[in-house]
Amino acid sequence: MKSKNIPKLNKAQADEIGALKHMRGREIDTTDIPERLDWSKALVGKFYRPLKKPLTIRLDADVLAWLKGQGRGYQTRINGLLRSEMERAGSTRI
Repeated sequence: MKSKNIPKLNKAQADEIGALKHMRGREIDTTDIPERLDWSKALVGKFYRPLKKPLTIRLDADVLAWLKGQGRGYQTRINGLLRSEMERAGSTRI
């Protein structure tokens, strides 16, 4: 993952991350991290990216024109509309 907003690591940071990668979770000292008790403002799924599957779909021309008329990202809008309906129907997994 590349981002212009993430600064490069210096050697000490890279070495520390390298050492952490070789440790088991229970070996890592997390006592300096405060326990999180209030999760009410947590963002669920912010970094979750489900797998995408390519497909061919036939849509009515006026529906497609409406979706494309809202600007770039019409396929993302189609996915969002379908996901909203799926969640409204109460089914999120197959």
